[in-house]
Amino acid sequence: MIIKTLVENTSTSDEFKAEHGLSLYIETKNCKLLFDLGASALFADNAKKMGVDITAVDLVVISHGHYDHGGGLEAFLNLNSKAKIYLHHKAFGKHYANEPNGEKIYIGLDEGLMQNDRLIFVGNHMMIDDEFELFSNVKSIKFNPSGNQDLLMQSGTMLVQDDFAHEQNLIIKEGGKNILVAGCAHKGIANILDHLYTLKKGFPSHAFGGFHLYDHSRDTYEDPALVKQIGEYLEITGSMYYTCHCTGIEPYNNLKVIMGEKIEYLATGSQLAI
Repeated sequence: MIIKTLVENTSTSDEFKAEHGLSLYIETKNCKLLFDLGASALFADNAKKMGVDITAVDLVVISHGHYDHGGGLEAFLNLNSKAKIYLHHKAFGKHYANEPNGEKIYIGLDEGLMQNDRLIFVGNHMMIDDEFELFSNVKSIKFNPSGNQDLLMQSGTMLVQDDFAHEQNLIIKEGGKNILVAGCAHKGIANILDHLYTLKKGFPSHAFGGFHLYDHSRDTYEDPALVKQIGEYLEITGSMYYTCHCTGIEPYNNLKVIMGEKIEYLATGSQLAI
């Protein structure tokens, strides 16, 4: 399996532009997949530089209904004429973020794209095929990101704290391994792993994604005490972790101290094979 980071907050070199967002290109023996589409068409620009043909992508998974993961949807639909796009049926809800000045800004997806017939709306669990599986409905039990308090959704005429029912995660099965791909882990990476453990009777061999230990709205990092608890939990699972985006560099460095070689950082332009 090949994983190329098309979009992330940082980059491996000046050759690749970065943005607050995430897009991963994943190539298995049978499929070419994009997991998330970043905040803009930047994923496509970086794809060309990394030798990825967007027209050849077979399917797309959008992890949740925030612009930094699905903002490139219109660009993708214009570039690729065949791939189905899988997203949770609540992903087009109205989502907002608190700004430090009290303003509430819209951070959801472009509702004008909702009627496209290539979109497939997913419930709480779906087997796409023998290789790919989607799940949501994760219970927020422990080590939940404090940055969630600044993320809102519209409920009736009111804005309430987002419950992230629209967040889904991907399991890839290849070579006898289960591999987890998450977007921002708003439900808490530990809770997502526990849910996967229940589904598969074991932890994944590898896990990719952001852990939401950085609050983009306030430009602040998660409490180091909570980061330490999360790192100790992740180390116990025995999985190999590749994190990025909303984890934040400072929390990543703290996790690295705890987990050592069991965690690495993905930046725009990075490539690896597992």
